Amino acid sequence: MQLKPFMLDAWLDQYEHDIEFDLGASTGPTWTVNDILALADDETRHRFLNHNLVYSRPAGADSLREAIAEMQGVPIEAVQIMTGASEALVALMWLAAEPGANVIIPLPGYAPFAALPESLGLETRFYRVRRENGFRIDPDEIKRLADSKTKLILVNSPHHPTGATISDGEMEALHDFSAERGIQLVSEEVYHPIYHGRQTKSLARLPHATVISDLSKAFSLPGVRTGWMIEHNARRRQQYWTARAYFTVSNATTAEILSEIAIRKRDVVLGRAQETATRNLKLLESFMATHRDVLGWIPPQGGMTAFPWLVSGESARPFCQAATEHGILLAPGDCFDAPSHFRLGFAAAGDNFSKALDRFGEFVKSWSAKMVTA
Repeated sequence: MQLKPFMLDAWLDQYEHDIEFDLGASTGPTWTVNDILALADDETRHRFLNHNLVYSRPAGADSLREAIAEMQGVPIEAVQIMTGASEALVALMWLAAEPGANVIIPLPGYAPFAALPESLGLETRFYRVRRENGFRIDPDEIKRLADSKTKLILVNSPHHPTGATISDGEMEALHDFSAERGIQLVSEEVYHPIYHGRQTKSLARLPHATVISDLSKAFSLPGVRTGWMIEHNARRRQQYWTARAYFTVSNATTAEILSEIAIRKRDVVLGRAQETATRNLKLLESFMATHRDVLGWIPPQGGMTAFPWLVSGESARPFCQAATEHGILLAPGDCFDAPSHFRLGFAAAGDNFSKALDRFGEFVKSWSAKMVTA
């Protein structure tokens, strides 16, 4: 069993700790522990400062599960806490890894979507999120890839890194298709409910779907490493519990309390992320119009990342490398198997996004001038 190099995280780890303007990040405005505790009542703050540093339960603390269940509109028993959505992906792919089985995932997509099943010997089938199709997620393409050996279909909406979404009606039809064939439909919803147009519902409302999410993206609290699975099937829930008990046992109890506060105060936490993303996306729209001769893009329908490309069609890695020398961090598209693209996060910079775009604009002009004279 071998895992291929994680190109995206290797790139970010190399630069993001001392870069001036981080436009490679996929999260929103940051929070401190004090910021989150300030949202809580006195009793909860006292509980946080005085709780025992012991193991939590493998399913997660009951009060955290209750908060997630209320947010997702499901019974508490449907909620399994995980160490981020990443552990949920590991559990799902581990349990799907049967001889001759295949899984269906998006391309481009978050690197572990493909790396995990490939490392476990699963056949990996890709449906394409193409710019030629306006980054539309095509349910018919997904259906054509499925057969009797398909164990799992993964849909990511809002999609990372393009920001594409799939409509409620299309998701319901895909849910029915999967249920009829005994295929597990997994909805990865880490950017829900950050939208820039059509609003869509969580798949947690449908009985045969599995939802995975976390606090890293829409909530912009990656440091708490809290994720969850919503599962209505009792047999699968037991499998997740067992996998979790073997993999990581439980989350940190401090993180669970902070996570519960953020979820119960989600109107504030998510509201800040939505406001920042909406404001900065408008700035980005103006920027991309100004530089359309060099950069192409399709505006995201959700989430906090865009996936522009170089109009020239060349690999964006040298472009991203040169940008770091101007204090700008982007994520090269080859990290997502789309070399001419790059990921641009428009929410993590917060109020500094306008300044970051000014610097980025200077770089794009210098890059373009260099290409003309080359």
